[in-house]
Amino acid sequence: MNLISKACVVASLSTVAMLSTNVFAGDIAAGKTKSATCMACHGANGISQIPMYPNLAGQKEQYLALQLKAFRSGERKNMVMAPMVAGLSDADIGNLAAYYASLDPSGK
Repeated sequence: MNLISKACVVASLSTVAMLSTNVFAGDIAAGKTKSATCMACHGANGISQIPMYPNLAGQKEQYLALQLKAFRSGERKNMVMAPMVAGLSDADIGNLAAYYASLDPSGK
């Protein structure tokens, strides 16, 4: 393998490593504080007692953040979630995502 090919492989692996880690992890404690409204539908421990609402505990942080941003922008439409996320900042969304990702998906 020549020097340019090796450099490309190293650059590619470095990029993949950076993208797969969450460099901008949210503040779990701030997310817990902000989650008071979410608890009504998604449960105090991120496990919903209402069948039509999803469990959030243990979901991937990046996934949760993307979904909340999609609800906020209107890209993902839901008449319950739209008003809930309308006033959230990007930092709020990151913190909520970090909090719910940190919870045990078994509800314990």
